[in-house]
Amino acid sequence: MEDDAPVIYGLEFQARALTPQIAETDAIRFLVGTQSLKYDNQIHIIDFDDENNIINKNVLIHQAGEIWHISASPADKGVLATCYNKTSDSKVMTCAAVWRMPKELESGSHESPDDSSSNTQTLELLCHLDNTAHGNMACVIWEPMGDGKKLISLADNRLLLWDLQESSSNAVLSNSAALEGKGQLKFTSGRWSPHHNCTQVATANDTAIRGWDTRSMRQIYYIENAHGQLVRDLDFNPNKQYYLASCGDDCKVKFWDTRNVTEPVKTLEEHSHWVWNVRYNHSHDQLVLSGSSDSRIILSNMVSISSEPFGHLVDDDELSDQEDHHQEEKTKEPLQDSIIATYEEHEDSVYAVEWSSADPWLFASLSYDGRLVINRVPRALKYHILL
Repeated sequence: MEDDAPVIYGLEFQARALTPQIAETDAIRFLVGTQSLKYDNQIHIIDFDDENNIINKNVLIHQAGEIWHISASPADKGVLATCYNKTSDSKVMTCAAVWRMPKELESGSHESPDDSSSNTQTLELLCHLDNTAHGNMACVIWEPMGDGKKLISLADNRLLLWDLQESSSNAVLSNSAALEGKGQLKFTSGRWSPHHNCTQVATANDTAIRGWDTRSMRQIYYIENAHGQLVRDLDFNPNKQYYLASCGDDCKVKFWDTRNVTEPVKTLEEHSHWVWNVRYNHSHDQLVLSGSSDSRIILSNMVSISSEPFGHLVDDDELSDQEDHHQEEKTKEPLQDSIIATYEEHEDSVYAVEWSSADPWLFASLSYDGRLVINRVPRALKYHILL
């Protein structure tokens, strides 16, 4: 019987970078990158064994510097990209590179060595996303559903489209665009839409959100004051092609229809501090996670703007006869949006929250003190509310 209790793992280092492993859909796996000034930085491969409710970890050395952002290839489960700090000529730069983990760590291991740190291995550098000309890298995003050969990096005010060649050992800049305007314009984050044949990317800079066409590298929409303060994160609804979520330092999560950006479709005001992260559930897009500097993660049920506004989450064959009967009695009305749960296992700013790509009911969150928590959607919701 699965348990709703959270599973907590401490990294012993400060951390803010988290990604689910996307190319692997059989095992529940997350990658976490550390931020240590004193020691070699690490990538922790976190394999969650949901039958026994335990975490197995492997540690990879990331000698390049503190990790600000990490993203996993959608096609190759051994490949990932990081943005990291590098000091050269007493100047700190944020660079980006693509790496490969050792072959034996590519698949989920359920045999975890007894916490011996002697088995740490090193990442293999595949290529640098050369940014000497482009400024500081904010993030690297892979083309969703792609072959793992196309990625975008956001560097200061430039959006750079890369092609990985020669089994990813070489990155060729294939196109780029720049933010135009007054002042020091800097991207903070971006997401690649899984819709429109993967030709659209959304970016955040300052209080604005922009949409770009990756073929022409032209702007296709612009939300000037999307948030009252800095926009921290974006995510596309996996099932509704024009829907985009955003969050920021005004403590709000907003939902947009990119065809008409004058007003958000919905606004959530549940957090009491900066919101760093917003994520749609990959399978059930009414489930939305947000993580904040108020140390909380909020799971919202945004059913009114979901692809299933009348609610229905569980396959019919999962229902018992009794529940079948109960369902027929219910009249179909659109369900109300609500806060499903607030998770308070963190004591520090929650910088990252991510759904598992293998289990739609499971997610991980990471706070700056290096605490990683694995949580589940409440079972009552999973089996009951949305029937």
